[in-house]
Amino acid sequence: MVITQILEQNAQKFGEDIALVEINPEQPETRRHTWREFELVESAPCPYYRREISWNIFNEKANRFANALLMRGIKKGDKVAILMMNCLEWLPIYFGILKTGALAVPLNFRYSSDEIEYCLNLAEVDALVFGPEFIGRVEAIADRIMENRLLIYAGPGCPRFAEDYHSLTADCASRSPEIPLTPDDYAAIYFSSGTTGFPKAILHKHRALMHAAIVEQKHHGQTKDDIFLCIPPLYHTGAKMHWFGSLLSGGKAVLLKGTKPEFIFDAISKEKCTIVWLLVPWAQDILAALDRGDLKISDYTLSQWRLMHIGAQPVPRSLIRRWLEYFPNHQYDTNYGLSESIGPGAVHLGVENVAHVGAIGVPGYGWQTKIVDESGAAVAQGSVGELCLKGDGVMVCYYNDPEATANTLKDGWLYTGDMAMQDEEGFIHLVDRKKDVIITGGENLYPVQIEDFISAYPAVQDVAVIGLPDRRLGEIAAAIIQLKPGAVCTEEQINEFCKGMPRYKRPRRIIFADVPRNPTGKIEKPKLRKLYGGDLLVESQNLS
Repeated sequence: MVITQILEQNAQKFGEDIALVEINPEQPETRRHTWREFELVESAPCPYYRREISWNIFNEKANRFANALLMRGIKKGDKVAILMMNCLEWLPIYFGILKTGALAVPLNFRYSSDEIEYCLNLAEVDALVFGPEFIGRVEAIADRIMENRLLIYAGPGCPRFAEDYHSLTADCASRSPEIPLTPDDYAAIYFSSGTTGFPKAILHKHRALMHAAIVEQKHHGQTKDDIFLCIPPLYHTGAKMHWFGSLLSGGKAVLLKGTKPEFIFDAISKEKCTIVWLLVPWAQDILAALDRGDLKISDYTLSQWRLMHIGAQPVPRSLIRRWLEYFPNHQYDTNYGLSESIGPGAVHLGVENVAHVGAIGVPGYGWQTKIVDESGAAVAQGSVGELCLKGDGVMVCYYNDPEATANTLKDGWLYTGDMAMQDEEGFIHLVDRKKDVIITGGENLYPVQIEDFISAYPAVQDVAVIGLPDRRLGEIAAAIIQLKPGAVCTEEQINEFCKGMPRYKRPRRIIFADVPRNPTGKIEKPKLRKLYGGDLLVESQNLS
């Protein structure tokens, strides 16, 4: 079975039930006149604009777009990129692409014009579907990317250089094109987050998408009655693969445009959401608002909310301890994965293992793990090595990059580049990215461990630790600390707190500044190293 068949089954079994809801609490001027006009929901404390579609309409729109693409010459094996913000159109367009047998190629909404062009060329994309937020960026490169490439615009006021999505699909058949698909057909190309360099194109089969859906449903037990609140961007494997659990169960999902704590609570309350996946910064913001009294649990209907889970980045233990103080009845899970492993779930804590918060968990459903040294041999329990993954969710390759593929895929194992250790109870702890390890005076420092310690300080909102060049020690650890709103803290106070760590682990430099994170919540350490001088060491090493 392939993932498009699940959508068709849901249309047959749950046709008139609501599949997707889009709510927009901040920007009513961006509403688009598509399918259904937004409905204004006037209720305190956060009025918002809302629209929804059923499983029947979802499937019909996917079929119409598939048939439109086929009429415009897109065929099985071609690639169609999606450059859109989260909206009701996003997933039907994605499934429409898959139904043609073409590969869906989601693009990061933060890409500049040059990065868009780079990714289109690297993935050999045949068509690009883009939304109104990207007219300027696409127009800047339109003359260079239009040759032998179809440009489709999904929004109001179609620009001259593109074809209109709504006109293109208006008269197309709403029945499935019935292109034969197998689990071994290619399905999608995702791009790496770029936190360790320029994005790589990651090729996946339909087998991997289906595996992701099964893993998510097994881990979090979604039923038809569950309602999933989706906030992160759908271009990323994390958000979409978590939603796949709802797809598999036929449950409703809510796409929220906005990340303010009051928006999140309001959506959970009004839409009766039961499962919410948060990124670390959003969970931190919620806790800070609760601490300040700006957000009051009693103002919302939250009793149905059963599961909060986090992924995409290391999670400070102090954050979850504080979360469970406010929400003692919540199930909690940590999810670990990479786009190369079709997103979250390769390792997960498990809702039954909340006592082991701090670990990323155990091998996920249908996954194998091992931790190896530089020679590829398994390390002893309790020792640090590189985490490797094996399962149906492992990528086929880095598209058009055989060298990077050979360095990452070895004997069926995906070498993640993440350093980890397994404790005596079998739980895996993420230590750090291999490229982020700091070597100071011959000692290995793992920034995640230092970040986890500092994040427990009451005034700290977020923290990132990077290596900075040092003539004597080679590198020193520097902590970039973002304070909670209104908090006051000095370097001396942080240094005093850090005396709870071994001397060699203590950061030698404290910098009070914002911690930049990408849309999936990962700390942008290359940006910090460039800003504060860490790249100078890399340059000097390359010259030696």
